[in-house]
Amino acid sequence: MKDSLFHHHRKAITSAMYKNRLFHIFVTIVTVTTFLFIIALLYTILGKGLPKLSVDFLLKLPDELEAGGGIGPFLFNSFYVLILSLLLSLPIGIGAGIFLSEYAPNNRFTEFVRTCIEGLASVPSIVFGLFGYVLFVEYVGIGLTIIGAAITLALLNLPVLARVTEEAIQAVPKDIREASLALGATKSQTVLKVVLPAALNGILTGISLVACRAFGESAIIILAGGTSTSGFMWDFNLLSQGGTLPVHLWYVQSEALVPDAKEIAEKSAAILVLIVLIISFTVRLPIWIQTLVTKLKATPRKS
Repeated sequence: MKDSLFHHHRKAITSAMYKNRLFHIFVTIVTVTTFLFIIALLYTILGKGLPKLSVDFLLKLPDELEAGGGIGPFLFNSFYVLILSLLLSLPIGIGAGIFLSEYAPNNRFTEFVRTCIEGLASVPSIVFGLFGYVLFVEYVGIGLTIIGAAITLALLNLPVLARVTEEAIQAVPKDIREASLALGATKSQTVLKVVLPAALNGILTGISLVACRAFGESAIIILAGGTSTSGFMWDFNLLSQGGTLPVHLWYVQSEALVPDAKEIAEKSAAILVLIVLIISFTVRLPIWIQTLVTKLKATPRKS
């Protein structure tokens, strides 16, 4: 009887180990395949455009009919609109996440607010673009402008920032808060000096996501900012048209009359992908530095 139970138990363990190994192999194959696909996609886009890039292309004005035009105003507008939208959305979005996690009472109204935020975070960008068009073009009457595109992009980023910040703060262990309060710190001091630094990784990940999404956004820009620019470099006028690089890429690929439209599209796509990668790495750089410093501090020194 004991031998029968032993063999049955051993068979069950062997079967579980076999299934675990198969699942591990399956996950590894899927991960490697996805990674290789991403590498191939990046190589295709960057390989076609980067070798043809030049400083003149990045700073020169676009041309409607002749070959050799650049993307200067569109590239400038992309950064300008992105910075304005982040300046508007970061304080409000992160502040809303902090409030919902640390200060909001746990009742039905708070749950209703969370549900609304989650719903807005999943709304397609074209809906925000239509809202921006109705608000700034039809109601306010300022037309297609940089400020309209920036505010509409900020509205797109707000629910994502609020939700990511709330989840990052809620992931911080309660023991850390209790230890800070036990040492005599106030609620605000605990949140600012203890909780937020501990949740920094998650918050920076959210900022990276919304920044890269905003830089590559086109639907909102077309409806609230327009498809063209003022035609001048370094135009800080908030009421100028706010056409950005993704919009210019769409226009060149679909409607442009210039003979080198395909080459312009390839170079624009390459610079767009490259800048998104740079933004992502730049935002996440503090996370890597913090991790490295933590490992160095935890490594015992040899006497």
